[in-house]
Amino acid sequence: MKNLLGSFLLLLLLIGNAANARWGSPPRTVTGVVTDASSGAPLQGATVTVKNTTTVTSSDADGKFSITVPSDDAVVDITFVGYVTLSVPVKGQNALTVKLNKDINSLDEVVVVGYGTQKKGDLTSAVASVKQESFVKGFVRDAAQLIQGKVAGLSVSTSSGSPTAGTQIQLRGITTLNASTAPLVLIDGVPGNLNSVSPEDIESIDVLKDGSAAAIYGTRGTNGVILITTRKIQGGGKSVVEYNTYASIQTIARRPRFLNADEFRQFGKEGYPFIDYGLNTDWFETISRPTPFSQTHNLTFQGGNRQTSYTANVNYRNWEGMFLKSVNRQLTLRADVNHSMLDGKVKVNLNVISRQRNDDGGFNSYIYRQSVIRNPTDSIYDFQGRWKERNIYFYDNPLAYLMETIARNETQETRLSASVTANIARGLNAKLLVANVQSESMSGSSETKKHVSTTKNGRNGNASRSTSASKDNLLEFTVDYTKSFGKHRVVALAGYSYQDQRYEDFSVSNWDFPTDQYSYNRLQAGNALGRGEASMSSFQNSSKLIGFFGRVNYNFGDKYLLSASVRREGSSKFGANNKWGTFPAVSAAWRVKNESFLRDVNFIHDLKVRAGFGVTGIAPSDAYLSQTSLNYGTRFLDNGVWIQSLSPVRNPNPDLRWEKKEEINFGIDLSILKGRLSTTVDIYKRTTRDMLYNYSVPVPPYLFNSILANVGVMENKGVEVLVNYNAIQKKDFSWETSVNFSTNSNKLVSLSNNQFRTTANFFTTGGTGEPVQDYTHRVDIGGPIGNFHGYRSVDIDANGLWIIEGADGKPKPYSQARQEDKKILGNGLPKYYAGWNNTVRYKDWDLSVLMRGAFGFQILNFQRMFYENSQPQILGNYNVLLSAFDKVYGKTRLTNPQAYVSHYIENGDYWKIDNITLGYNVKLKSNKYVKSLRIYASGLNMFTITGYKGIDPEVNRSGLAPGNDDRDKYPTTRTFTLGALVTL
Repeated sequence: MKNLLGSFLLLLLLIGNAANARWGSPPRTVTGVVTDASSGAPLQGATVTVKNTTTVTSSDADGKFSITVPSDDAVVDITFVGYVTLSVPVKGQNALTVKLNKDINSLDEVVVVGYGTQKKGDLTSAVASVKQESFVKGFVRDAAQLIQGKVAGLSVSTSSGSPTAGTQIQLRGITTLNASTAPLVLIDGVPGNLNSVSPEDIESIDVLKDGSAAAIYGTRGTNGVILITTRKIQGGGKSVVEYNTYASIQTIARRPRFLNADEFRQFGKEGYPFIDYGLNTDWFETISRPTPFSQTHNLTFQGGNRQTSYTANVNYRNWEGMFLKSVNRQLTLRADVNHSMLDGKVKVNLNVISRQRNDDGGFNSYIYRQSVIRNPTDSIYDFQGRWKERNIYFYDNPLAYLMETIARNETQETRLSASVTANIARGLNAKLLVANVQSESMSGSSETKKHVSTTKNGRNGNASRSTSASKDNLLEFTVDYTKSFGKHRVVALAGYSYQDQRYEDFSVSNWDFPTDQYSYNRLQAGNALGRGEASMSSFQNSSKLIGFFGRVNYNFGDKYLLSASVRREGSSKFGANNKWGTFPAVSAAWRVKNESFLRDVNFIHDLKVRAGFGVTGIAPSDAYLSQTSLNYGTRFLDNGVWIQSLSPVRNPNPDLRWEKKEEINFGIDLSILKGRLSTTVDIYKRTTRDMLYNYSVPVPPYLFNSILANVGVMENKGVEVLVNYNAIQKKDFSWETSVNFSTNSNKLVSLSNNQFRTTANFFTTGGTGEPVQDYTHRVDIGGPIGNFHGYRSVDIDANGLWIIEGADGKPKPYSQARQEDKKILGNGLPKYYAGWNNTVRYKDWDLSVLMRGAFGFQILNFQRMFYENSQPQILGNYNVLLSAFDKVYGKTRLTNPQAYVSHYIENGDYWKIDNITLGYNVKLKSNKYVKSLRIYASGLNMFTITGYKGIDPEVNRSGLAPGNDDRDKYPTTRTFTLGALVTL
């Protein structure tokens, strides 16, 4: 019996061991916390599921959860809207740390569009969206730099290192000759500027790229629309305090190689007529700070309950530039309050932004020029301790110029907006938005009695002051209706918009003051006023814009998508016969993946083709171009009385209207590998008609000899490609990479019609400045904007003089050059742009690397054109580039007078390792005060691969003379940043 019992117990033991081997350990409870992998912030409401079971829970306000798992072999799936789902094996763990990465390819991601939002998967137009976690990190000037190199077709450049300079931004090329090419910027629906809100206070930036997306904004949307959404709290969560701070230092990105004092003397000994004053002065260093230091502090408070929530933000920046007295101090305050009432049927939003900025008024880039060309053996002071000046053409003491100038600019901007959204009935909502934006600024500048303007021009102290004020009122009322029935879904929108803008300024200048103590504050004390030599000017510009608009979005079975919109708009800027215009748009998309023949093809996650057409307008900045303008003419004697005559300086034009841009766009969105790899391709063609241009007209019948009329036609074509790839998604390691590429070609089609014609089939623009005194660009009808036009240098003679290519293609001396010998020498607008973004995360570490480049363009290097010359007549006191003594074409040194020839036009192609950021999320054990802590180090403008010999190939690309790298400039810098982000 005992043997039988023992055998039975042994059998049970074996069965138990087998069961444990088959089903694992018994059920137990596992806890965890879910956070954002980038910021470390807790994620409330994340869904936590035990794989292959019905056991589900969600994370609380602190991101914490608790769930029962059946065994130690269980796998937990964590999902959150907009994030990549992560599967975590339990494997004996009692506490799970889950870090979710944003899903950049999610079709459910919400994208901001004109007057509303849409799911990414429902878009029918070309729209790009960049969220906060994908922004450029570190030292950022404004909102545009947050998305630099991340949006295909959007050029964001930083051609100046000044702390007061902003970014240049351009979408899909140049589309006008006279109007602005800057996109419309809306901050939470209210017009603004890229620097109106702190970059650290922005949640997302959406870009409406094509005409079908932007047409609902009429004349304001022709250059694209940038929709900035500030950070908000949804309510119902715990209070959060976040402090983001960083400090930066700068160095010049690249310094041109001018002669130092020893080299200056050595070349003097070799027979060059350099004047040696016996000293060793680095003039660039004298005007520069040893280590420019900048700091930014951003403090955010968020809290509330289910009815009322708030976000308050304080941002302070104190940025120093490379040069002395170059500074930008700015304080920005923002408060956003949301209140829900009547069971959520009525929602109220109040938003206030106040920005105060004090800066140096803009560094005088002429000082930089003087710092590089001044004799390095010359002295700063004379024997009596006064500034050393010499009576030489364009030769000034840069430190004296800087220190004897007092300049300041003060700006105060206040943005107030309020909205009420009411749910009138099921699916029917109405929204009223009112906003007021006011800005006031004062700029003052004075030059002391020791300034070169006194020593050379006898001004005896010079001062000026200007003030300006602007006011922008906005009222918008919209009604939207959403209805779903069967496979049909309709979203309709109708609205009214009224905008009233007013701008005015006043400026006065005077000189010959009794003392320097007045600075720019007692301008009436200058004697020039009594002599009638002082100057004064004032200006006012006001306009009104009224719009009625509507849009219908239709979705059938998530397969066929259609959107149509129209805006009827009236503007006070235009002539009496053309006050109103109509701007229609239509776009459609086909979700091919949802068709039966692709539904079961698992390799394809989504496939959508799009097409759109839209019409937008361009309005000039001047509100009075359609009206006659008069100025005083000559005086004449009539019956013994002197009469002041009036002369017209502008013809009336009752037919003046907006430039009209028609755009067609074809696109395809494809994602595979369960959405891990996605690509978006857009092909577009923009045609601007009725482009404004000045035409010569006879007098009479016209009052004045020129008129601004709507005649011109311009085209832009291009391709844009964006590829996103979640290459690796593991618990402790992930790698996301994104590549974008775009092309653009431009052509001026026509400038004439039956009524107005140009006198030539081209016009010239741009300028070299003294002493060359030549234009730099020519725009031909049938050709692109940006063509350099000048003499093509092909050789150099034995005397160091240029030999150019004549009109007949044969060589000829430069001294015999004629205008007809000039040729197209290149183009200053890049044909191709590319960007490559990478983010790698390993446990608590993350590394992001941004690279970008531009290709297929040329740059006119002004510094080489003026200072790469060993002609004896320009030496003496002037410093020159070391390369001035190189042999040209391997033959001899250049002695030709300074000239604009192709030798100074260089290939501008570049590839930048632009931003590198390394961050670490510090592990905090049971700290009830600090929720998360992240520290990071960042470098901006780190390395440039280029053949260009200037400071930086990222030069000016705006206007009609792009690619000119002027000698008067503020050099770009390389920035190193150390920061911390604390969440309480």
